[in-house]
Amino acid sequence: MEISTNTPTVPATPPPTTQPPAANDLLASDYLTFLNMLAVQMQNQDPLNPIDSTDFSTQLAQFSALEQQVKTNDLLTGLGAQMTLSGMSELAGWVGMEARTIAPAQFDGDPITLIPSPASLSDKTFLIVRDEAGAVVQRKEIPVSAAPYVWDGIDDSGSAFPDGLYSFEVESQANGEILDTTNVANYAQIVEAQTNNGQVILVMEGGARVEAGAVTALRNPLLSP
Repeated sequence: MEISTNTPTVPATPPPTTQPPAANDLLASDYLTFLNMLAVQMQNQDPLNPIDSTDFSTQLAQFSALEQQVKTNDLLTGLGAQMTLSGMSELAGWVGMEARTIAPAQFDGDPITLIPSPASLSDKTFLIVRDEAGAVVQRKEIPVSAAPYVWDGIDDSGSAFPDGLYSFEVESQANGEILDTTNVANYAQIVEAQTNNGQVILVMEGGARVEAGAVTALRNPLLSP
């Protein structure tokens, strides 16, 4: 019978991971170093030409100011993290609500509420509808009013537009001349809230993404007309 004499190999224990020192630890170390340097400087100064005590006070005040700045930065960082979490918890209540923005709106057969803002001197206004590719798919006259307008998604032949993202503009005219063309806000449902580089991004139904600060109104879809 053959007996193996090979000794099992025990894997080497990986070296412990070194964590970078915290800012406060570095500050404490630098502060002690600074005091030691001051002590050495005082011990080795020329007794016939001693260093002015004002210089020591100035250096100490500068380092103290730096210490306070580091602590302030740490405090602001902590507060920023807390505010982000607080903001996200508040925005969680936005999910499911309808937000008024100028982002493209998802049409899936249900009417879309638009908020036009025609020019004050206009005598005619036209709604311009664009598909996801930016092509104009409809141009129709609407009342000269800033009241909400419900777009039913029906084309000129009486057929429904295909499901997808649509954007809207209002062209204002006076005496046959175009005054301006502006984007039209609409209501769309929020399906998700995200943070990206410190900014809160809302994902709308259909995938459109808008900053939370761009929302001008919220409403409950169960209570909307």
